[in-house]
Amino acid sequence: MVLVIPDVLQESCSTRQALERFAAKWRVLLIYALLAGPQRHAQLRRRLPGISQKVLTETLRGMEADGLVRRRVVKASAPQHVEYELTDLGHTLEKPLAAICEWAASQPAAEEG
Repeated sequence: MVLVIPDVLQESCSTRQALERFAAKWRVLLIYALLAGPQRHAQLRRRLPGISQKVLTETLRGMEADGLVRRRVVKASAPQHVEYELTDLGHTLEKPLAAICEWAASQPAAEEG
């Protein structure tokens, strides 16, 4: 089997486009948070200290548009209850992200100096 390495420097490269989407600061962290199962907006904010309500909403909307996250209205009457969960496509990222974590854990700790 020959390993094909895409030319990620080309703007039209689908791998580059995917990497650019994941380069957004909160996307990978939201995927990790949602691996635990469906969660409400407030739960996600508590799990991701430092994310603003606006950025969380915008990021979730973008991930929904990309097919990674599903927004589900559980209770339509006020106060509305909405949950977010990973789609099947979103769950396919679990193994690649686990591989990155494994790689990071195997590296020597960076020395401060």
